[in-house]
Amino acid sequence: MLALVVGGTGFRVWQEARQDDRTRADAVVVLGAAQYAGKPSPILENRLQHAKNLFDAGVAGYIVTGGGRRAGDRYTEADAGVRWLTSHGVPRDRVVAVGEGNDTLGTIQAVARMAGQRGWSSAVIVSDPWHSLRARTMARDAGLSAWTSPTHTGPVVQTREIQAKYILRETAALLYYRVFNAPADDIGVDLE
Repeated sequence: MLALVVGGTGFRVWQEARQDDRTRADAVVVLGAAQYAGKPSPILENRLQHAKNLFDAGVAGYIVTGGGRRAGDRYTEADAGVRWLTSHGVPRDRVVAVGEGNDTLGTIQAVARMAGQRGWSSAVIVSDPWHSLRARTMARDAGLSAWTSPTHTGPVVQTREIQAKYILRETAALLYYRVFNAPADDIGVDLE
């Protein structure tokens, strides 16, 4: 039974990673990743570029950047995202920073609160392919109608070995979330 649950979850992680839903929503939500003195890491930059492409294609009228700061950081991941997006042509009044959360669950919950305050109910979530199912699950649990449009460029998708590690990591993290309703972002692989 345990093998079926783990195997089935791993299959769903892989399956969701292959989906790219560009249905119109209230906002495109970019989940945070590392930033260095306000400059996005390669993983975050790929997410931001993808979100900008969705915004430019009219998928949503706003981009929400999410993610807090680590001890000693001057900038939040959300701030770094705003800086990058506005320097690449997205109007400042179309970008909303939610600088809370140091893990997926904390960020998603903060984004859902902000969305509720603005009267928004739907979001296209941008993250890495393997992270899509867990992020969408958390967003729906937080009250958002959510679907995913993952990045397919950058360090997380470079080799089959990296992809396999991330699928295993996200399978474990999603199962952990389902059992304990708690984040598990520090399980396993970290490229940043």
